Amino acid sequence: VVFAHLPREKDLMEAYTQACQEVKEIMDDLHCPLSGISSEGEEISLSELEANISREDFEHAVEKAKGYIADGDVIQVVLSQKFSGYVFGDDFILYRNLRSINPSPYMFYLNFGNIRLIGSSPEILVRLTNRKIELRPIAGTRPRGKTPEEDLKLEKELMADPKERAEHIMLVDLGRNDVGKTAMPGSVTVPRLMDVERYSHVMHMVSSVEGELKQEMDVFDLFVSVFPAGTVTGAPKIRAMEIISELEPSPRGPYAGAVGYFAFNGNMDFCITIRTIAIIRNRVSIQVGAGIVYDSSPVLEYKETLRKAAAMLKALEKASNTGRSCATHCSEHGNALPHSSTNQTLRIWRERRPTHDSDDR
Repeated sequence: VVFAHLPREKDLMEAYTQACQEVKEIMDDLHCPLSGISSEGEEISLSELEANISREDFEHAVEKAKGYIADGDVIQVVLSQKFSGYVFGDDFILYRNLRSINPSPYMFYLNFGNIRLIGSSPEILVRLTNRKIELRPIAGTRPRGKTPEEDLKLEKELMADPKERAEHIMLVDLGRNDVGKTAMPGSVTVPRLMDVERYSHVMHMVSSVEGELKQEMDVFDLFVSVFPAGTVTGAPKIRAMEIISELEPSPRGPYAGAVGYFAFNGNMDFCITIRTIAIIRNRVSIQVGAGIVYDSSPVLEYKETLRKAAAMLKALEKASNTGRSCATHCSEHGNALPHSSTNQTLRIWRERRPTHDSDDR
């Protein structure tokens, strides 16, 4: 659990003393009965979500990406699509729902006023602890099974899939290269290779890459060497990002960025901004991607993006069931926004390409 806020007028020693006092108060509170968090007033109204690209156009983009791969421009490109709508009300309930529906290694609610990020990211961008570097590339996805037996069958299918294995190994090699830029020679290792981790709606193939940070390097050198993550761009990174800019219909915004902190003791911990609900003013969006390689199926890659969106859509749907209809709220505030059904159903399959306003950029 991390809560970081250092007022500009305080020096480091004063902040440390205050933090010690606050920790003591928290420890004292832990010995007292905990009252439940009230849900009173937690209303949320949600419009229909619309995709920024049609299924047909997404699959066409996959084919174009495969053409670039066949031409030797890149080995992999990660293409994404965004679902957007409008939301009104207390959006902290979205964090509570996401925490319940899809508990993940990185849970966060960041409120910057007009911009809020609500996330359940499974993937480290980079972590540094006592000069030990850690990356955890994630690549390779299957849906969760309805039974333990089906889960195991899907896991075996994932592990036996030559496309998924080749894609994962390529991204592990990219991670080794990124770590090697700032690590001491000979210190880069892969202690975990192609393990399977399960989340609420999907399972992923996961590895771990580690190294020892060079003495002349610091957290900022390390961050620059690994950002952005190859698992959300493709490889080589620069050409992959150029292709993404060409094929995706709108800028990514917070998606595929990083959330984390630099600590005073020289450590750092950042996750990749995936499985994240972004709210800019009252415009809500979720964005999901799939890694495209030479033998990718456009149909299957499209379906993979929907599987990755499932937990966030469920969190939105669960929250919207407690609120008023968006149509009512919008009429009261004079906003000409998309009409929402009264039961708040998330009809993301309405694949009309919307006009991209400045809030998405």
